[in-house]
Amino acid sequence: MRLTQYSNFTLRTLQLVALRAPEIVTVDDVARAHRISKAHLVKVAGELARRGYIETIRGRRGGMRLARPAEQITVGEIIRWTEAPLELVECFNAETNTCPLLGVCHLSRGLHRAMRAFFSVLDDMTIADIALNKGALLDRLEGRPQPASALLPAGAQ
Repeated sequence: MRLTQYSNFTLRTLQLVALRAPEIVTVDDVARAHRISKAHLVKVAGELARRGYIETIRGRRGGMRLARPAEQITVGEIIRWTEAPLELVECFNAETNTCPLLGVCHLSRGLHRAMRAFFSVLDDMTIADIALNKGALLDRLEGRPQPASALLPAGAQ
């Protein structure tokens, strides 16, 4: 399974807005930090605002900020709407399914369990969690040098 670019860009946008809070963040800030096309991010920001995740501020010093606390936005809820409908296999959609094994297939049951486990983990992860290591994330996004210990894999020190 692979998440779409739209999901990725949406999570990156929310993460940067959380990292920079309470400052206002522009679409240009997100595009520059992540080297993403501004055109893609305008759509993401518009949808985030429409769904009540961010508040947009118009004008010369405008941009966006979180409309809800980062602790109250789960990665699971974001993935559910950015990936909807999330159908790993044909039989996940009863309307278009042509598989004759529906209801007796152990693969389908296993994939449903796996999907529930996947979302269980993502539902326990908030935007605050993915912005937790603020200093290291901002250093990396802003191109500041990393201390040697930050470049080593965990447990390699």
